[in-house]
Amino acid sequence: MNKLFCFGLGYSADGLAARLRAAGWAVAGTTRSAEKRDALAARGIAAFAFAFDGTTPLPAAALDGVTHVLVSIPPDASGDVVLRHHAGELGAATWIGYLSTTGVYGDQGGAWVDESTPVAPNAPRSRWRAAAEAAWLASGLPVQIFRLAGIYGVGRSQFDDLRAGRARRIVKPGHLFSRIHVDDIAGVLKASIVRPRPRAIYNVCDDEPAASADVMEYAASLLGVTPPPSIPLEQAQLSPLAASFWADNKRVRNDLVKSELEFSLLYPTYREGLRAVLEAGG
Repeated sequence: MNKLFCFGLGYSADGLAARLRAAGWAVAGTTRSAEKRDALAARGIAAFAFAFDGTTPLPAAALDGVTHVLVSIPPDASGDVVLRHHAGELGAATWIGYLSTTGVYGDQGGAWVDESTPVAPNAPRSRWRAAAEAAWLASGLPVQIFRLAGIYGVGRSQFDDLRAGRARRIVKPGHLFSRIHVDDIAGVLKASIVRPRPRAIYNVCDDEPAASADVMEYAASLLGVTPPPSIPLEQAQLSPLAASFWADNKRVRNDLVKSELEFSLLYPTYREGLRAVLEAGG
């Protein structure tokens, strides 16, 4: 039996786990929440405590029989926690997926980037990601790198902000973000499992980079509410973390997942994606 182990059974990993379980796979993984471990156990998923700082190592038998591995735990200044503590136990895996970020490209002044574009990360967390990517690629393990754009889906979309009264329509002329629906992340990962290529790097994003204000306005129109007033970025008083997302401006190409993995996006733009979120109750 194929067995997937997810280091970090969170929002992005859960979609792949559900699809593979439906196909008869065994699934296990890690979470820091005791409540979530109980919820996963009720779904037939063995979940283990695993601290991001490595202070809670996995039980010796946790990785027995694992054929595929997904890593979504972010690195820190010391590197990747999974490589640091469990690299030696992953040699039997035939596929390892590492979830990175398009943030490793840094600021490209609004230009298009693809997987051949040299990384130029600005923010510390993006530099840690780039270093973790390099460490995985040098590990000799059958890893595939997936650089994810901004993730949205049910429970994580503009609808939630609009309904909670915390939505803002921030404007920075000429600035674009790339996005990806969480279901398309799962689809790309599953397609890679079918067509593995160790050391491959894939951008995972939709077809239309768009301004944040435009997406918020469209979400408001779907709800039938008035969009929040526009705010120039300079007046938005963002936290340092939130502001860092606005420091990089680029448009991300996704041609490789289509040509090599033969994957067709369920939601090629934010319009189809947001409509699907709303129809799903989000």
